[in-house]
Parts: sequence; structure tokens; C-alpha cells
Amino acid sequence: MMQKIQDAVAYIKNKIGAEPVAGIVLGSGLGNFAEEINVEQEIAYGDIPHFPVSTVEGHKGKLIYGELGGKKIIAMAGRFHFYEGYPIQDIVFPIRVMKYLGIKTLFLSNAAGGTNPSFKVGDLMIIKDHISFFTPNPLVGKNVDELGPRFPDMSEPYSLSLIQKAKKIAAEAQIDIKEGVYVAVTGPTFETKAEYKFVNMMGADAVGMSTVQENITAVHMGLPVFAVSVITDLGMTEGNHTITHQEVLEAARAAEPRLTHIFKTLIAQL
Repeated sequence: MMQKIQDAVAYIKNKIGAEPVAGIVLGSGLGNFAEEINVEQEIAYGDIPHFPVSTVEGHKGKLIYGELGGKKIIAMAGRFHFYEGYPIQDIVFPIRVMKYLGIKTLFLSNAAGGTNPSFKVGDLMIIKDHISFFTPNPLVGKNVDELGPRFPDMSEPYSLSLIQKAKKIAAEAQIDIKEGVYVAVTGPTFETKAEYKFVNMMGADAVGMSTVQENITAVHMGLPVFAVSVITDLGMTEGNHTITHQEVLEAARAAEPRLTHIFKTLIAQL
């Protein structure tokens, strides 16, 4: 694994300048976030040694290096999901690569279904904690000591100091922002009404198909993480409305400017 990481890092370093201070993973429908980045280099995933290639609509499949908020960053325009059939180590490989490129903080975003009855489509939810029993843990197997400890502590999976700063940024910009617990499931099916209810009963506010594996990998390596879900559909409503991926993408794009402001301002404060 370490050799694969080093191969990918060496290839990317030959194409970029100064070390990025932050890494960003852009979720479904959030690819236009990249327009806010002063782009210096774009690298297709398929060109990077050992990188998988994203197959989902709304995920552009490229690594973007440039400047955001006055800081050098590297962003994934498109992530990888368990439901695409990738081994778990492939899904989290880019997080490990970004760590070895020099990032000090990881920013995650996703599109999620709201299970909190007070949420509405388009809300932003800061992830303060997660439940990951339903997806494979990326640390199963032989521990790579160079990456982190065998039993990493997960009492603060999302940086409390970054959460406080983000809430202040949102308040100053008059952006309504929620805070809650995220549950990760495998997908690719959207949840049934009973599953949405079950997730809510577990104490979760949103459910999605990504993020926790990336978070666990980052925490294992000692990276602080800040994450936001865009609530793109509601599973606790009455009626027989059918959820489509296109609706998810459209809701995410509508919320993107608010998410961009929070990420950009937070990165400027790093």
C-alpha cells in the first residue's frame, strides 16, 4: 500500500507547485464548486497511478490543484463509492494520497437524505458525528503502522474547533445551517420509508452513501476533518414521492454557493 501511495504522490507532485494545506472531497452535484478555485492544474483520475475512476453522474473524476481562500488546496471533483464495486482500500486511497501530498485538514461534502423531521430540501448540515455500522471499515486487515495506530480513537471524528468556526462563518453570512449525525449505508438504492424511520430512531439526522470511510481513514492518519451534508431529499415525509438521482443533483447545485462560502472562508482561516 505504501508503495502505491508513493507512486501516486510522486506523479502528482511532478505536476503541482507548493504543498496543499487542505484537501476537499466534493460530493454529488457539487462539482461546480471547482469554479471558485483558482485552478493551476487538473489531473484526470485515470492518469494517476493506482487511482480508481469515478463512474457516477455528478462526479467529474479529476483532481484539481489550485488556490482557494488564499491557500493552496487539492480537491477531488468526484469521489468513489462502495456501491460502484470498488474494494474499500480503493475508495479511501485518494485520502491517503492527499495526506502524503501534505494536507493538514480534510474537508468532506456529500448529498444526503434528511431523516430529521425539521429539515427541508436544500438545508446544509454540519456533520458532528456519524454511525458507520452498515458499511465496511477501511481499517480492517493488517494495520499499516506508517499510516496510523491499530486502534484509532474516534471520540472526535469531526473537528470541534472547525465546527465552531464554521457556525460563526455561517451566522455572519446569515446562512441557516443545521448540525447533526450522519449514517452511512452501502446504496445504491435510496432508503425505504421503514429504513428512513429506523435511521431516525437510531439518533441520526441524515443518511447517505459515502463520507464515513474517508473520515475514518483521515482520523487514522491524524488529519482533522470538517464535513457538511447537503440535504437533497426527505425520507420522513408523507405520500409516495419518488426520489431520483437527478433531483439530488439539482438540490445539491442549488445549495452549492452557501457551502462554497463556508468552505472558502474556513480554509482562509487555516
